[in-house]
Amino acid sequence: MITSSIALLDFLLETREHTETICKPLQIEDYVVQPIEDVSPPKWHLGHTTWFFEDFILKKFKDDYQVYDDHFAFVFNSYYESMGARVVRTDRGNLSRPTVDQVYAYRKYVTYALRTLLEENDTDELAQLIEIGIHHEKQHQELLLTDIKYILGNNPLLPTYSSEFQEFKLNPNPAEWLSIPEGIYEIGHKGDGFSYDNELGVHKVYLNSFEISSRLVTNSEYIQFIEAGGYESVLLWHSEGWAWINDNAIKAPLYWHKNDNHYEYYGLNGLQKLNLEAPVTHISYYEAFAYAQWKGLRLPTEFEWEVAQSQFDWGERWEWTESAYLPYPNYTKAPGALGEYNGKFMVSQKTLRGGSVATSNNHTRPTYRNFFHPQLRWQFTGLRLAR
Repeated sequence: MITSSIALLDFLLETREHTETICKPLQIEDYVVQPIEDVSPPKWHLGHTTWFFEDFILKKFKDDYQVYDDHFAFVFNSYYESMGARVVRTDRGNLSRPTVDQVYAYRKYVTYALRTLLEENDTDELAQLIEIGIHHEKQHQELLLTDIKYILGNNPLLPTYSSEFQEFKLNPNPAEWLSIPEGIYEIGHKGDGFSYDNELGVHKVYLNSFEISSRLVTNSEYIQFIEAGGYESVLLWHSEGWAWINDNAIKAPLYWHKNDNHYEYYGLNGLQKLNLEAPVTHISYYEAFAYAQWKGLRLPTEFEWEVAQSQFDWGERWEWTESAYLPYPNYTKAPGALGEYNGKFMVSQKTLRGGSVATSNNHTRPTYRNFFHPQLRWQFTGLRLAR
């Protein structure tokens, strides 16, 4: 936890500013587009992260606070059933109003109110809630980037978001197998630093000895899987995964375009020839599992990943694990509406570990548990092999 109110205010203002910096390359028409249900318009992210501070903090702690607009809670609530009615997720792209200018004015209004509140109130309860709000906004900063990429990457013109955004760094080191001995290990977040409730409840797990790769699977390695008929080999796939690739005509990772005898890749810096040494990305859990099966290997569990992570570099891609997203022993949800933040999603999803090039600074950590449904791949997802 951040103990200094000045440091907390600086962290808050830096976070609020960075969200708007992410949107600077956008044209006004880009702010409202919603190609699929999972992708929210940039304007909605700007409003939702602001509503979170208004409804969870300002209404409770600031005595003289006047709600900016009584309709905005209905527009910008996401999935908090206990916080009242909201716009259906699939309809977020229909919100031509409020305007982009109005949403930015809303952000300015709420940020100013938060600044004055912190100058008046320095209780631990308030600091903890603001820190949650900051990290909630950092989560949405990553979603902003991946949603913008999906919006532009599904535009027939394939426009560039930013020529300066680098989606990978080349790892010249060959893959090595790192050995982890069998034993009993502690899992979960320790210490006073920030974490989400799904990381809490330090507990012991027994692990058999295993080996884990020192680096992520690359594009060149994944092409071998494609050329070997991986997407046509039913025995490599879960039943649901096989149905998914056939129902959706999936033949390669998201954003890959085959041009004559080579692949091109759409990134935030535009359409370019696929870099073969870059880590494969934008793959579903189904694809990660099938690739591991083809190699005669497997995905690590999230516990194996956490125990081994200090021995390899991570943070370029969210890494699919073989673990279902489930509560730790003695898990308890936060009281009130914040209890809807993580706990109610602990079903039918897979855990991912690490972070990605789109993850904001000072946000991820070795115990961070991300989670998505197994077919989703618009995030910067990749895989690391284990045996």
